[in-house]
Amino acid sequence: MADIRWEEPFCAEGSACFRFGTDEGGNAYIAAAGAEDVYVTDTRDALRTLIREIKAGKADHLI
Repeated sequence: MADIRWEEPFCAEGSACFRFGTDEGGNAYIAAAGAEDVYVTDTRDALRTLIREIKAGKADHLI
């Protein structure tokens, strides 16, 4: 298992809280706060792109 350094939880208006983490291998992680053993991982660049696209509204049709 990777040695993940988790950031403090990010919570949006009282809804689900998420945590972002990184490891020494250049990977980035996203997990629900309290369930860090189940996460999405990819390179930092890939997750940066995912977050940028979500912020740009490209996933709005899912909510």
